[in-house]
Amino acid sequence: MRAFFVQIKCELGKSYEVATAIADAEIASEIYSTAGGYDLLVKFYLDEKEDVGHFVAQKIQSIPGIRDTYTLITFKAF
Repeated sequence: MRAFFVQIKCELGKSYEVATAIADAEIASEIYSTAGGYDLLVKFYLDEKEDVGHFVAQKIQSIPGIRDTYTLITFKAF
């Protein structure tokens, strides 16, 4: 399994709704509320064969209330 993170910028007032939608979909390992340029930081795991870009476009960016995403690909956990 490969871990990656997605920072999510939500429409104003929608961060809790977006976090709940992600949690209800049971696709994320961890969901954090953050301060700064993005509202949420979400950790995902995918099989090595799965396409991260397709997953983000189809499973994340399609959630109502999301305005922008920034994907961080990881290489190795220490």
